[in-house]
Amino acid sequence: MTQKTHHDVIIIGAGAAGLSAGLVLARSRASVLLLDAGEPRNAPAAHMHGFLSRDGMVPTEFLAVGRCEATAAGATIQPATVRGIERRDDGGFDVTLTDGTVDIARTLLVATGLKDELPGIPGLSERWGALVHHCPYCHGYEVRDRSIGVIGGFAREISLKQAGLLRRYSDRVSFLTNGIELTATERRYLGAFGIRIIDGTVSRLSGEVDGPVAVSLSDGRSVEYEAVFIAPVPRPTDGLLRSLGCEADPRTGLIAVDATGQTSVFGVWAAGNVVTPSAQVITAAGAGSASAIAINGWLLQQDIAAASAGRQSA
Repeated sequence: MTQKTHHDVIIIGAGAAGLSAGLVLARSRASVLLLDAGEPRNAPAAHMHGFLSRDGMVPTEFLAVGRCEATAAGATIQPATVRGIERRDDGGFDVTLTDGTVDIARTLLVATGLKDELPGIPGLSERWGALVHHCPYCHGYEVRDRSIGVIGGFAREISLKQAGLLRRYSDRVSFLTNGIELTATERRYLGAFGIRIIDGTVSRLSGEVDGPVAVSLSDGRSVEYEAVFIAPVPRPTDGLLRSLGCEADPRTGLIAVDATGQTSVFGVWAAGNVVTPSAQVITAAGAGSASAIAINGWLLQQDIAAASAGRQSA
């Protein structure tokens, strides 16, 4: 096991939130190490949207530019997966990687994002991020005026909201119930809004991977769409935060943070999808920046307290 040098901050996750925080902290002359497992949530997407000045940018290009900016300011980025974290006697943290290496930090920012849990519909995962989407704000504009199928997913309310939102982009929107039992009121609402309701269970997606998508139902019917939306279950990768004892919000089950991303554990922050599953790229980047500013202030307070204690004992 190799003991590496101390860092002011270790950021776990180098997506939008982690890189944004790393840039701000490095520019503040903090010693910053970013550890990244290389599994960004939006990797399957061809483009990202809604980010002012970056609309339509390829996600991998966005991350590459962010890495260059953060490292140019002095941050270190290392491809690695964290195995565990332990509190040190001096109040800092030992961060152990899967290869046994240990990095030391005064404070932590966890920006490990989330994973989308998709229904086990054959043909869905191969089209995820290309022809099958989940966010109307991210991809609705790009499929405007096209035929759109909304497949009922694990999250009932979100599925219905998807259908309503997408109706603003196209007058050819269908809602495939796929196990969701609609109330009479919901049927009236969807019908009045011009959304076609197709009752039945989806058994398969097929067709060329660049479209259109043929949605097959278990009763033998098949409907073709130019774009498909479904609501996956977001699973925050918050195991490290929970292992540290960070408290969860009893209402949402998500790790609780304040406006700056500070958790209930002293010296631990979290930002991005790991604590805010609905955050878009621009939102996650902003959260990372806010956490970085708070962390820099926290480091300053610790430095002043240590300097004052040393002066009094001299």
